[in-house]
Amino acid sequence: MAKKPGNSGKQWTSQQEQQLKQLAAGNTPTRVIGLKMERTPAAIQAKASELKVSLKPTNQAPYGTKKKA
Repeated sequence: MAKKPGNSGKQWTSQQEQQLKQLAAGNTPTRVIGLKMERTPAAIQAKASELKVSLKPTNQAPYGTKKKA
């Protein structure tokens, strides 16, 4: 059985909600946000939906890559 993330089942704080918004705005993949925040990707998606935050990639280079000249 897979190990549960550290924050599994815990309430979200306003600081964590702000962090989610910043990471989503930075084009960070849902799975990476989950790892950073110690939550499941499903929990990230549910909270983003509740906050009306889009997790869809924007028209920019994906997280962790640089544009080539």
